[in-house]
Amino acid sequence: MFGTRRKKDSELAKAVTDLGQATTVAFGGVGIAGRLLPETEAYQRVAAAVTDHPASVRDLLDRLLTTGGPAGRVYAATLLELLELLDPATGRAAWTSLRGDPAQVRNISGCVMGSTTVGEYAAERLAGA
Repeated sequence: MFGTRRKKDSELAKAVTDLGQATTVAFGGVGIAGRLLPETEAYQRVAAAVTDHPASVRDLLDRLLTTGGPAGRVYAATLLELLELLDPATGRAAWTSLRGDPAQVRNISGCVMGSTTVGEYAAERLAGA
């Protein structure tokens, strides 16, 4: 059992590292084929771990929110929203911290690619909350 726990922690840390290096935000399949990007797969792995290991995931996401690239910061704030069952202010605080971020981030939804700033993305999320 000890080895299994260590392997899961290692896989989670790798997924968070992958998110930190992501260049695109995409939550589902992209393009005509609906292919999942590696960063989308990493997001899904971390999202699955949020329910099982909220404390360890929270620490990793807090770090990603401040040290990740622009797409990584967006993924971190989105994942921190999932922790709202434990702490309702978590997601809003994450998005609020990104509201003034001028970094450009590319996003893809289906076949549509766009670009915005992290701050604009955060403002949209806060307005929709």
